[in-house]
Amino acid sequence: MKTLIIVSHPSIEQSVINKRWVEELKNYPEKYTIHELYKIYPDGNIDVEKEQKLIETHDHLILQFPIYWFNCPSLLKKWLDDVFTYGWAYGSNRGDKLKNRKVGLAVSAGIKKEDYSENGRYRYTLEQVLTPFETTFLYCNADYRSFFAFYGAEYELAENELETSVQDYLNFVDNL
Repeated sequence: MKTLIIVSHPSIEQSVINKRWVEELKNYPEKYTIHELYKIYPDGNIDVEKEQKLIETHDHLILQFPIYWFNCPSLLKKWLDDVFTYGWAYGSNRGDKLKNRKVGLAVSAGIKKEDYSENGRYRYTLEQVLTPFETTFLYCNADYRSFFAFYGAEYELAENELETSVQDYLNFVDNL
């Protein structure tokens, strides 16, 4: 059972969290395929057929990205719009390629967890912010398995916080 990790970070080399997650995932090529959208499609021209075949050859799917303006980076949104087509991802005409496929999200949020709460600064939980992704997967009859999140990426990390997140992330992916 191999997992496809779609990584969408426009500046992964400057990243702390997403970059470290990718570095660790690459240590297990027998378990994970790392697919970095901004490296593969710097011009934004997505090869839809190639992407669909890639998904089809994997058992599980994870979308990994930093939260940008309470959403995903623009290339991931374009990827979803282009790749999850009628007749492939959904629809009465053989649109079943995501059906029952275990999918999840792995996100880094710059702000603190308490800011993502009904009483917090932004009045919404991260779960609420990510609802469009869950709804998309449900619409495609995929088996949405929730999300893994790292909060407070904009702040200085405690000594072991990053490495703890790496192990927790791997556990999340392995237990989809």
